[in-house]
Amino acid sequence: MTDFHSVYASRLMPPAEAAALIPSGAKIVMSLGVGQPPAILKAIADRAEAGQVEGLRFYYLLSTAIAGETVLRYELMDRIRPCSLFHSAIERRLDAQARAEGRPPVVEFIPTGFQQTPRVLCEEIGVDTLVATVSPMDADGHFSFGTNTDYAEPVSKTAMRLILEVNPNMPRVFGQSTVHVSRVTALVENAVPLLEIPKAAPQPADTVIGGLIAAQVEDGATLQMGIGALPDAVCAALTGHRDLGIHTEMLTPGLVELMKAGVVTNARKTLHPGVTAFAFCMGDRSTYAYLHENPAIEAYPVSYINDVSVIARNERMVSVNATLEIDLNGACCSEHLNGLQFTGSGGQLDFVRGAYASAGGQSIIACHATAKSGTLSRIVPKLSGPVTTPRNDVHKVVTEYGVADLKGLSTSERARALIALAAPQFREDLTAQAKAIALIG
Repeated sequence: MTDFHSVYASRLMPPAEAAALIPSGAKIVMSLGVGQPPAILKAIADRAEAGQVEGLRFYYLLSTAIAGETVLRYELMDRIRPCSLFHSAIERRLDAQARAEGRPPVVEFIPTGFQQTPRVLCEEIGVDTLVATVSPMDADGHFSFGTNTDYAEPVSKTAMRLILEVNPNMPRVFGQSTVHVSRVTALVENAVPLLEIPKAAPQPADTVIGGLIAAQVEDGATLQMGIGALPDAVCAALTGHRDLGIHTEMLTPGLVELMKAGVVTNARKTLHPGVTAFAFCMGDRSTYAYLHENPAIEAYPVSYINDVSVIARNERMVSVNATLEIDLNGACCSEHLNGLQFTGSGGQLDFVRGAYASAGGQSIIACHATAKSGTLSRIVPKLSGPVTTPRNDVHKVVTEYGVADLKGLSTSERARALIALAAPQFREDLTAQAKAIALIG
């Protein structure tokens, strides 16, 4: 019988030694969000700052302060190239600083749907290194990716170097979410608190929208939600529902609270009955504690969770996603702002299509009717950025002024329905512009 503890001991080393195993020119996948390993990333940044390594390319979604304070520091951009598939404030700040200095953007953006990310990383880009935080090893030699199975688990099967940070605060999660010690190149131990995401305070419009969306949800439905004040408001409005299920790319505190309250039982789910299925989690300490060795929760790679055909196997699937802008045809831009990349497409289109393909399912796109303190309408004649969700796919749209079901509506009917969801002060102008582009007569 293999002594996994001796294998573990042979691969355990200080962060600096682990970082030294990554050569110049490496293509590194960094785990998403909470899974970003602080000790390893600091050691890599230290080597870059000392001129000991260069030409590193980091591939990832949703960086946090963990990366922003280490490998994604502006002064390291001549040696480290960020290749983001989903921007956060970190990338926006880096590019803003470059623009202020008259330089081209320092962050590369790779347009990719979330479901396709593992294949893009492993097959198209050919990444060679994975850095991630994992839970402590179990008796069989397995580490759990815990909060971040998403693309980390698939990449762990193909990358030639796995450099993992073992943190006792990372929950052990069931499902398809582990990597074996025999695959690992180097291990670093670092017992630090996991990154926590502060809860956003709801605005009055969030509460109204939350109630409107909750009214669309039947008992026994299966949910997908994003993060933020608006999805939290939806969760708060669902507390009177029964036997809800969860199949979501992102597991949020709002969804976990519905589990704790007994609103989510997963009892009527047609796929993974009795189990909440997710790809990654961001929340607070109590959320992470709830995940730990919980048999009612399973994590799977995003290539599975966000597969349209898999999503559709959940009957009465309800997908709730936010957008930044929606045009009068119903097309949504959910990733661009002021002519610049703001976030990314993520899994929005995956779930829009998967939910509508579900028996009795529905996809909901929600947004405040206005932005910038009411001075801008989010409903516009023409999008100012790329199309994240095409008009053909959009089902229901919700603002604080109501709900519009766009399926089966003509272009003129869509325009009128969406104008009715706009803030009153913008409706007259939107109507005039719709006439000018021959959307309505």
